[in-house]
Amino acid sequence: MNQHRPQKSHYRWWVMSFIFVIYTIANADRANIGFALPYIQDEFKLSNTMAGILVSIFFLGYSLNQIPSGILTSRIGVRKVYAGGMFLTSIFTFFMGIIDSIWAIKICRLLVGVSEAPVAVGSSVTINNWFPSKEKGTAAGIYLASSKVGPLIVPPLCALIIMHFSWHYIFLFFALPGLIGAIFWYFMVHNKPEESPFVSQAELDHIHQDDKKKDPQTTVQTKSTAFKYNWLDHIIRTQAVQPLTTTRQVFRCWDIYGIAIGYFFMVGTVSVLMAWLPKYLLQEKQFAIMSSAFLAASPFLGTVVGNFLGGFLSDHVFQKRRKPLMIVSAASTSLTMYSLVYAPENIYLLASLLFITGFLLSLGYSAFIVYPMVRADKASYPTAFAMVNMGGQLGGMSAPLIVGIILDYFSWNAVFAALAIGSLCCLVLVLSVIEPEPTR
Repeated sequence: MNQHRPQKSHYRWWVMSFIFVIYTIANADRANIGFALPYIQDEFKLSNTMAGILVSIFFLGYSLNQIPSGILTSRIGVRKVYAGGMFLTSIFTFFMGIIDSIWAIKICRLLVGVSEAPVAVGSSVTINNWFPSKEKGTAAGIYLASSKVGPLIVPPLCALIIMHFSWHYIFLFFALPGLIGAIFWYFMVHNKPEESPFVSQAELDHIHQDDKKKDPQTTVQTKSTAFKYNWLDHIIRTQAVQPLTTTRQVFRCWDIYGIAIGYFFMVGTVSVLMAWLPKYLLQEKQFAIMSSAFLAASPFLGTVVGNFLGGFLSDHVFQKRRKPLMIVSAASTSLTMYSLVYAPENIYLLASLLFITGFLLSLGYSAFIVYPMVRADKASYPTAFAMVNMGGQLGGMSAPLIVGIILDYFSWNAVFAALAIGSLCCLVLVLSVIEPEPTR
C-alpha cells in the first residue's frame, strides 16, 4: 500500500472517465461494420444471410472468450488483460481495411471479437473493484452509456469517410485511437485502487466502506434502509441471500442463468439496431446517406441518455434494486419493436421513435451487469459477469444472423415482430429471478 497519500482524491471517477473513452472506442470498432455492410455486400456479392454471418462472427468470438477472459483477469489482473485486449482489437480492426478476401475479413472480424472480450470483462471488474455498492449502478450506467456512444458517433463518421474514400478506410481510421487507449490504460489504471499512487487513504476508505459494514459472523446481507416502495419488493421477489463465493456456486445458480438468458435478448436487439439499421434506412426506406446516418444514430442517442438515467435511478430511487428497470426495459422494448412495423416515413417522427426505442431499452440495460455484483462476491464476480455477458453476446451473435435469414425469406415487419417476441421472453426470465436484498 502506498504511503504518504494526499488527504483527498477522486481518482475512481478519473478511472471511470478512462473506461468511458476506451470502451467508446472499442464499441466504435464493433459498430463500424453496420455502415460498411451494404458496400461489402455489393463488392463480394453476399446474400443477407451471409452478411448476417459476417456480423455475427464478431459476437461468436466475443461471447466464447468471456469466461476465459474472466478467469484470466482473476489470475493475472485486469491491467494487463485489458490493455492487451484493446491493443489486439485495434490491430485486427486495421487488418480488416487492408485485406481483399471475404474469408480473411471474416477471420479478422472473429479475432476482433475475441480481443474485445477482455475489455468488457475488465471494465466491469474495474468498476466492481473501484466503487462502493451505492455508486456501482451509476458507474455501470456510465460504462454502458459509453458502449452506445460508439454506435452514436459511428454513422456520421462512416458516412463522411465513404463519401470521400471507400469502406476500407472506415477500419483504418478507427484502429488508431484504440492503440493509444491501450497504452494509456496500462500506465494509468492499476488492478486495485490500493495499488494506485493517485488514490488517497480517504478515497480508499470510501471505496471499501461496504467491507466494514459486513457482519464477520455471517455472509447473509443485512437489510437495507427504509424503502418507500415496499409493495415493489413483493413484486420483484426481494430476498436476503448469501453471496456466491465460488465458481461452482456461480455455475449452479439459476439467477445468474436467468439474467444471462434475459440479456441474450436485450443485446440481440441492440446488435440488430447496430448492424442492420443502416441497411434498413438506406435500402428499405430509401433515405439519403447523411439522413440515414442521422436516423441510425438516433436510437443510440437514446441509449446514452437512458443508461445514464437508469444507473442513477437504480442506485438512488430504487435503492440498489436492479430488477425494476430491467422489467421496464423488457416490457417497453417489446412495444417499441412492434411499433417499428408501422414506422413513419417522416424523418423527424422516425428519429423520435428510434430515440424513444433506445431510451427505454437502455433504462435497465446497466442493471444486467450490476446484478452479478450483488449476487456474487468480488472474488467470484469476474466469472459471474462473464456468464451474464456471454449470454448477452450469444444474443448479439444470433440475432443479426437470424435477421439475415428472415430478410431472405420474409420482410422487415417479420424482423421487428421477432424482436418484440424476444423482449417478452426477456421479461419472463427477469421476473423468474430473485432480487438480492441490498446492504445498508
